[in-house]
Order: sequence, then structure tokens, then C-alpha cells
Amino acid sequence: MLLDAAREAAAEAVGCRADELVFTSSGSRAVYTGVAGALAGRRRAGRHLIVSAVEHSSVLHSAEAHERGGGSVTQVPVDRGGAVDPVAYGDALRGDTALACLQSANHEVGTEQPVGAVAEVCREAGVPLLVDAAQSLGWGPVDGGWSLLTASAHKWGGPSGVGLLVVRKGVRFAAQGPVDERESGRAPGFENIPAIVAAAASLRAVRAEAAEEAVRLRELTDRIRAGVPRLVPDVEVVGDPVRRLPGVVTFSCLYVDGEALLHELDREGFSVSSGSSCTSSTLTPSHVLRAMGVLSEGNVRVSLPPGVTEEDVERFLAVLPGAVSAVREKLGAPVVSEVVREEDVLVVDSLGKRCPIPVIELAKVIGDVPVGGVVRVLSDDEAARLDIPAWCEMRNQEYVGEEPADQGTAYLIRRAG
Repeated sequence: MLLDAAREAAAEAVGCRADELVFTSSGSRAVYTGVAGALAGRRRAGRHLIVSAVEHSSVLHSAEAHERGGGSVTQVPVDRGGAVDPVAYGDALRGDTALACLQSANHEVGTEQPVGAVAEVCREAGVPLLVDAAQSLGWGPVDGGWSLLTASAHKWGGPSGVGLLVVRKGVRFAAQGPVDERESGRAPGFENIPAIVAAAASLRAVRAEAAEEAVRLRELTDRIRAGVPRLVPDVEVVGDPVRRLPGVVTFSCLYVDGEALLHELDREGFSVSSGSSCTSSTLTPSHVLRAMGVLSEGNVRVSLPPGVTEEDVERFLAVLPGAVSAVREKLGAPVVSEVVREEDVLVVDSLGKRCPIPVIELAKVIGDVPVGGVVRVLSDDEAARLDIPAWCEMRNQEYVGEEPADQGTAYLIRRAG
């Protein structure tokens, strides 16, 4: 009875039938199950899968597994705000396309995707659309004619270890892996009844306050989006300024080490995250920031929790400039790279140095070349491929391109003024 009641409550929040929804052990498991089951159910149609370039890693890992198994995958690019173009999804559709995937909103920059328009494009082609709604379901149902939907309870404040998978009636689906009689054969093993009940109750509770809280959080995030570039120089606020989640703000700071900035803010009592290549978990830039073509160094994602106050936001804005300045001061005197001239080209050797050092050293020497002159930066840091063009755009310099080098890659920048 408890399980049935929780399923009814969750289905009402999603906007689906109760018998279309099953509970899984996590949001990632829901994604893996949904992608694999939909592809297997439509194997006769073909083995082509479409995803966006900014999907959650669980979707991209599912796509990689599909490719390893002999399938094909098309990644749809996004614009600088992080949104896909529905026309691009239409162009990616083929006669052998079995499934398309699209997040409802991005987990790193908060950009909302045009799910309804993409779903219509897919419907006209007879291709089901799986929507990863983990980031947005707590704020409201996902509109549009989607075919499958996944979500994770901890994203709306529920317990970890509970995910949702919805498969609309009429969608061909063949569950893969172990199967038993539970959850329509789509999520084997005993259900975690206490966690499921708590997940459904928390979803109902946050949705009851979602409309009012969304208005309040949007006002606070607008304050941060406007305040950060005013208070901190050399900052790029990323993500769509309008079509975005209520409580997410993301920005990147030139000449800043992302991990060091997180530590500075943590000491001031602010727990934020980063998609920067300088975080301890990875040595490569965030795939989301890379796909958007925005600055990755010194990246900070601020997620405002329900109940956050105006005073909290004002204190964050008061603390941030000092934290950024402290990190920049620490990085202001790096080991000087070898600088030589090759005819009319200034060469900066930043091999073996991680972001943001290559960009810092580029900024130091750009004034040493005449207008029209070229700086050649040598770097073996993957982040440089993203951050040097982003620096050029922010500084109105001409990014010429990259070329192979004996070690690493050479990035060519022409001084424009």
C-alpha cells in the first residue's frame, strides 16, 4: 500500500500514469535502464542514438557503451548559452535512429532545453525521446510529448538511492540485464520502501512551494549574475540568462585556479562546486563548458538551496572579490616561461604548467608585441584549448588557431589592439 501510494504521488508530479512509472536505485540507474531498454526495444528500427553534447555523464556513458556494442551515436552541439537547436536534432535524425536523449535542464550551468520543440521533431519522425529531468522535476513537470523520463530524488531534496523511470504506454521497451517480477521487470531487487515513501513525500512538498520559491530564487540569482561581473574583473557569467533553473548561477574567472578558489570560499563558509579543469577530480575541462566554448578556468557553480536568504547572497557577493583577488595574487608571480622571438612571432613556453598559468603568461606578454604581431603559446594542458580562445574573445584579441608542436600544442594569437 505504501509503495502504491508513493507511485501515485510521484506519477501525479511527473504527469504520467502510475503504471508507467517505476522506482530504481538511483537516477543514474534509471538512465542506464531507460537508454538500454529503449534501444533494445527498437533494435529493428536501427542502432543509431542521438544525445546532446552537454548531457549528464550517465547519459554519455550509456552512449559510449552503446558504441562499444556496435551502435552509432550523434552528439548535437549547443550554443554558447548551452542550449540545443531543435533543428539540429531534426538534422541528426536518420532512418535507423532508435532513440534520442535530451536533458530538461543542464546540471552545471542551469540552462533549460527546448524539450517540447525537440519532442515534436522526434514525434514527427517516429523516434522516442528520453528526457533526463533530474535537475528540473522538483520545479515542475516536463512539458512536451516525451516518451521516456528519468529523475533522481536527491536532486529535489529527497533521499539518495531513489530514482524514477517513466516509460509511456506504447513505447517499445525491452529491459536489459537481470529481471524479476518487481517494478514491471524494469528494476530488479527489493524496493527500498522507506526511501521511496520519503522521496514521494519530499517531491510533493517541494512542488507545493515551487512556484513561489522559484520567483524568490530567480531574483537572488539575478542579483548574483549582475553583481559578480560588476564586483570582480575578468569574469564570464555562463549559461542562458533567461531560460535557466531558478537557483543556479555559474561563472568563470580569468587567471584563477578553480580548486584554490573553492578552498577560499569554503573558508568563508560557502560550499560551491566547479566545472573547472583545475578541480581535484579531473585534469580535463568540464565537457559542458567545452561544448559551450566558454572559459573553464576559475569556474564556480553556485546552487542556491531552498530557504537561502538575501543576507546570504549579499555576504557571498561581499566575500567573492577578496577570495578571487587572493587566488590571483598567489598566481601572480609564476615561474617565468621561456620567451623567445621567432622572426615576428613571440613564443611563450608553458609546457608542463596547468591552468590558469598559460593564460596568465599570455596576458603578460601580449603587450610586448606590436599590433598585428603574433604570440605563439606552447601548452600541453587540455584546458588551454578552451581557455585561450575564451581569453581572446574577452580581451578582443584575434585567436588565429592551433597547430601541432614537438611537445603539446601551439596556440596562435594575433594582437588586435
